[in-house]
Amino acid sequence: MIGKTSLSANLAARLRKAARRMRAEGEKASAAIEFAMIAPVFFLLLMGIIENGVIYFAGSTLQYATDDAARYVRTGQAQAASMTQAQFQARICSHISSFLNCNNLQVDMQAYSGYTSANFSSPTLPSGAVNPALNNYQPGVACNVVLLRTFYTWRVLTPVLSTFLTNMTTGNHLITATAAFRNEPFVTNIAGC
Repeated sequence: MIGKTSLSANLAARLRKAARRMRAEGEKASAAIEFAMIAPVFFLLLMGIIENGVIYFAGSTLQYATDDAARYVRTGQAQAASMTQAQFQARICSHISSFLNCNNLQVDMQAYSGYTSANFSSPTLPSGAVNPALNNYQPGVACNVVLLRTFYTWRVLTPVLSTFLTNMTTGNHLITATAAFRNEPFVTNIAGC
């Protein structure tokens, strides 16, 4: 009787060990299946987060280029150099070209006699495209108020989440940068602004 008990106890121990091993191997496969179900959503969200960060960085880059160009106009250097619209746009483009494509850049600069006379329109048309009429180049003279706006059309790449990343009806994201300032009295015969 002692032999049968030890034999059945030994067999039961082996069966329990085999059952634990089978359960452990079964759980390995379930983790792979669970990851396969969650991976597309995870990678989609990850792509959206990365693209949102890149759009933010592009906006910061464009704002820096706009501020630098605005300083060039505000101090009268653009007027003294008789800078053309193409040269001015190339100046802005030189600051963003390492990151953004200059073909999608649009620059609009308008001068006003004072802040109360400043008037500007929406950068987009009702169709959702960027207004091509916003392509002015008026650096103004000393003491003029100048509004410089730059527009960059970013093509959103992340599928499904593009609805959350776009701000234009065309399915793109419009990145804008603005600088409003009064030109310095860079002409010596002007007493003050």
